[in-house]
Amino acid sequence: MSEQVLPFYLVCDESYSMQGPPLEAINQELPLIYQEIASNPVVADRARLGIIGFSTTAEVLLPLADLNDVHSIPQLTPRGATNYGAAFSLLKQTIEQDIAALKQSGHTPYRPTVFFLTDGLPTDQWHVEHKNLVDRDFKAYPTILAFGFGDVDATTLQQIATFRAFIADGDMAPAQALREFARQLLNSVVQSAVASSSHPSGAAQLIVPDQVQGYTVLAPDPI
Repeated sequence: MSEQVLPFYLVCDESYSMQGPPLEAINQELPLIYQEIASNPVVADRARLGIIGFSTTAEVLLPLADLNDVHSIPQLTPRGATNYGAAFSLLKQTIEQDIAALKQSGHTPYRPTVFFLTDGLPTDQWHVEHKNLVDRDFKAYPTILAFGFGDVDATTLQQIATFRAFIADGDMAPAQALREFARQLLNSVVQSAVASSSHPSGAAQLIVPDQVQGYTVLAPDPI
């Protein structure tokens, strides 16, 4: 019987508006996240984490991986505009390839979970790419949690999220809000993996935050 694994993706805005404390905070937290996951054999065995950065274009900064095999963590770099469509298009393509690879290597992948992070308004028309990503005809359509701060629009976050959206409430400085986001990403990966490994049936269990300190919870728009 193949073991279920949980694919997680961080999709992070790298546009110029993220320059300074926001990206610095994420770059400081990412190695800690990976170190924490890799140091827990149960979590490392069950969870996979990949990173996609986007601005005018999107790129896979860290392919979905067993964290025991990761030896360096990429740094996010401010560049370009805020093209959501590029992120969603690349994410769909990446998920398709990753799910196929996991199955080929004998794993049973659980539905992917995406932590989408942005600080501003999109500079493109992105709805078609998003629809293709979350369409139920796409067998590996992901669960999306959208996090926003800065100049982000609440309605846009609700349109992106398929499960839950969070918008910074202004009680925290941007860097602190980003660290809280990173903490929630880590907690979700760790708790989901531990719950999955201890479940009597061995089935994957997804645990995601109901509330996040410094953020207001928004319900997603119906798909």
